[in-house]
Amino acid sequence: MANILVCDDDREIVDAIEIYLAQDGYGIFKAYDGEQAIEILKKEEIHLMIMDIMMPRLDGIRATLKIREYSSIPIIMLSAKSEDTDKILGLNIGADDYITKPFNPLELAARVKSNLRRYTSLGSLQSDSKAVYQVGGLAINDDTKQVTVDGETVKMTPIEYNILLLLIKNQGRVFSIDQIYESIWNEDAIGADNTVAVHIRHIREKIEINPKEPRYLKVVWGVGYKIEKQ
Repeated sequence: MANILVCDDDREIVDAIEIYLAQDGYGIFKAYDGEQAIEILKKEEIHLMIMDIMMPRLDGIRATLKIREYSSIPIIMLSAKSEDTDKILGLNIGADDYITKPFNPLELAARVKSNLRRYTSLGSLQSDSKAVYQVGGLAINDDTKQVTVDGETVKMTPIEYNILLLLIKNQGRVFSIDQIYESIWNEDAIGADNTVAVHIRHIREKIEINPKEPRYLKVVWGVGYKIEKQ
């Protein structure tokens, strides 16, 4: 079963999350600031992190930035605030998902399962047949979960990979923001615009020479996004 690192300066919240998730068989590691979380991550095999934004010593934003320098494990951000700016900030610095306090334990458990499923799929090397999708110099090998642009490997988070895979497998087809969200997150697209837009921007920054004039990942204004056939 997966190991989950829970990081929050409120010990009661950490203990409560441990109780919720331990019932599903997860191994739980606990930290109370970003520095402790990074130390645990270096020593233990962690498959997912739940990270509070506001913490002493090293907050969740700066901790996530450091973690993203060497790890692509799913990170779910926690915050007592519900403003879109906080959600966008978390996604901008590399978080995969976001949940606002107070949260429903069932919703948290569902998000954990969903993110772990994507991460496990991304890390799996097992496949019945080779599946390589290519458009121009952009290629995805879905056996090895490797993305390359002009022969150079591009590192992606699980969500970025799955969005790009969805689009490249359906070259020329336009997907609305709601369709992308519901396909990748497996839940209703309520307030999905900013979430999807942030991940699309990250993908463009990684695969395009000039993200402002994309060659591959195109926007169809008022409709959605597509990978252009070439």
